[in-house]
Order: sequence, then C-alpha cells, then structure tokens
Amino acid sequence: MKKTITLFITLVVLTACGAGQNTAATPENGEPAKLTLMTHDSFAISEEVLQQFEAANNVTVELLPSGDAGSALNQAILARENPLADLFFGVDNTFMSRALEADIFTPYESPALANIRDELKLDSSGRLLPVDYGDVCLNYDKAWFAEKGLPAPDSWEDLSDPAYKGLLVVENPATSSPGLAFMLATVAAFGADDEYDFLEYWADLRANDVMVTNGWEEAYYGQFTVGGGGERPLVVSYASSPPAEFIFADPPVAESPTASVTAPGMCFRQVEFVGILKGTENRELAEKLVDFMLGRTFQEDIPLNMFVFPANTQATLPQPFTDWAQIPSQPASLSPEEIAANRDAWIEAWTEVMLR
Repeated sequence: MKKTITLFITLVVLTACGAGQNTAATPENGEPAKLTLMTHDSFAISEEVLQQFEAANNVTVELLPSGDAGSALNQAILARENPLADLFFGVDNTFMSRALEADIFTPYESPALANIRDELKLDSSGRLLPVDYGDVCLNYDKAWFAEKGLPAPDSWEDLSDPAYKGLLVVENPATSSPGLAFMLATVAAFGADDEYDFLEYWADLRANDVMVTNGWEEAYYGQFTVGGGGERPLVVSYASSPPAEFIFADPPVAESPTASVTAPGMCFRQVEFVGILKGTENRELAEKLVDFMLGRTFQEDIPLNMFVFPANTQATLPQPFTDWAQIPSQPASLSPEEIAANRDAWIEAWTEVMLR
C-alpha cells in the first residue's frame, strides 16, 4: 500500500541506533519485551488494536517508519548484518524479488495463512506473508464527466483518444509507487517488445497531453479536480480512494464524488507482505506478531487506516468500502520475477519517452 490516503498513527518513533538494540524475549527484570517492526511511512493501525497484542504478550511493539517501501527495503538490506528490527512490513510485489534475493528474511509458516487469499501467496518459500492488497486504477471525477456529457474512459485506447486530451494526470514510475504500478499495467497490456508496445502507447499518451507528477500527493491533491481543485478529472490512484472521499467529505456527501475505472487489465494489484528478519533475538514473539497481523482483529482495522483491502478472507469490510470501493475482476498481472528482471530498464526507457 501503499502510497494511499492514510491516517497516520505513530506509536513510537525510533532512531536507527535505538532500533538496532533488540531486547531478549523474556527480560530478566520482568519488564515487557521489545519488538521492533520496521515499516514504510504509510503504515497505520489503531493504537488500541496494537495494544491488544502488547497486553496479551507482555511486549512493547516499537514502530520504525523508514520512508517509502523502496527506501525502507534498501535500509533493511544494508543493515542485514546488524538488523534494525525484528520484522519488516511493506515489501510489495514490485520489490518482492529484490527482497528475497537479498536473503534478509527467515521462513515462517503461520497457521493464520489458512484464512489468507491463495492468490496473494506469492512467496512459496514462506519468507514473505501477505497482509493486504490494493488496486492501482484510474480515478475519475463523476460530476465533471456528467457535466461535460463525456463517458468516463473504459479502455486503454480511450486515454489516447483526442476526446480525452489534457484530462489525465499520472505519477512518475521512478519516484512513485502507484506510478510504477500503472506503468506495469501498461507493460502487461501492450508488452515490452511488440511492434506497438507500452512505450509506443506512452508516446501516444504524451501526444494527448498527459501530465506527469513526481508523486501521488502532487497528482491527487494538486492536479485532480476532486482532490485539490485542479483541472484534471482523471488521476492514477487506488480503487479504495473513493471510500476515502466519502468518509472524509466535509460537508458530508450522499455518495462518493469519485469512482474507479476497473475495466479488464486497467488496474495493477499491489500486495504488501510482512516478514521476520534474520538475526532477530525475538523469534517467538515475532511469529506471534505475524499471526496477529494476519488475524481478524488486525485485518479488519486495515481498511480505514491504510485504505487497502485485508488479505484475510474472514475479515469484514466496513460499510464505506462495501458501498464505494471497487475490486477489479481482472487486474493486470506480471510475475515478481519478470518485474525484478526488467523494472529498472523499463523505467529508464519510459523516462526517455516521457521526460526527455
């Protein structure tokens, strides 16, 4: 996730120095053990939910936010000989192969996996366990399109049609997680070596006056007609963004002002994982935290904090999600191995076409 509209709840902010000092699982002085969870900056969960785990296990969970998913993973890899934390949350399927090749995680076959969606279990080695998922899709301003009498786009071809010229804002895949996911969706749709491949498609989008921003916030809150009063009624965001627009509307609204384009192949599914870092001195407690994160209490708290979907099939979604979130039936698909082998080259080629 994310990379999304989030509510940030920071329980403890650690320095890198303090984070690296793991405490034994059963301190001799009877004080609570300490368990450090390294995350990306968009991680959020209700304080009372984490306190349930702490109280049940006589442990203090210390959060170590470490930048976006890519930056956080890089820090974890660089610190492999002296781990900064006991666990890491936030590796997604676009960085999964890099994380596994670095060999910083230890396998754990959690019993809670029995209730996790099979299609999200992408790591057969058991080192990365799925916690949540979200679909990067186009979001559109429903009122804008209704007022103009123009149907919302429902195909890749629509976006390069002159009727939609100057309407779309996207994020740079080199600097943005949703931007990368959207670019990967075009790779899945058009291929990378065909006569008309994803680069040819992006050249057509550039000719149709697509706008590129460095990040999601700049696109959504700066250029999107709904998010920030911009002039572009189409933005790359998430299928779970419309529920957030409904929940946080001020004044309240009867329905979400936005919706998602979920036509086959036009969304890219991001899956986020948790893993136990090699070198932890708190293996037993780390396993218990993984179990808790995959369980219903934690999973049902995810949607209204991180605005992504829980991986647990038993988790109940809050009403705004069932009312306004759309789950694509056929998201775009690329294997983590294919992404790992080509990601950097694809981004560089995209940059040549779009920004130079």
